Amino acid sequence: MFGIIRNATSRSSIRTFATTTPRASDLSKLVLIGNLIRDPEIRQTKNDKEFVTYTVATTNYPPPPVDANGERRPSTSTFHRILSFQEHSNRYLQTLKKGSKVYVEANFELREPEPDADPSTPQETIRVLSRPKTVELED
Repeated sequence: MFGIIRNATSRSSIRTFATTTPRASDLSKLVLIGNLIRDPEIRQTKNDKEFVTYTVATTNYPPPPVDANGERRPSTSTFHRILSFQEHSNRYLQTLKKGSKVYVEANFELREPEPDADPSTPQETIRVLSRPKTVELED
């Protein structure tokens, strides 16, 4: 079966793909599924532009391999701090609570924040997969 696929692929398409130069359509996108570790917070830039910051915890998967003793270390968590500058998303984010399981899709850029930088408008999507259970106390 794989021989058919391999034969159907021409050398020129493989070479073209391997040597393609970066284009404006290149993409750096991040998809996270995890839990909010605290309620989203409203903040302001030095230029008085409002934004919301929130942190999503994800569990690294698959778990680490078995060590020489036959034991497997537990999976670790990674904490992702996300900044949202979209007004409609920010109103929605303010309704979410700590513990909500969310699906986040956003543009990704790894950099150190500049204290006097005016943020550009990143594209971001967030969906709630489940909300935390609330405990109702009876008197």
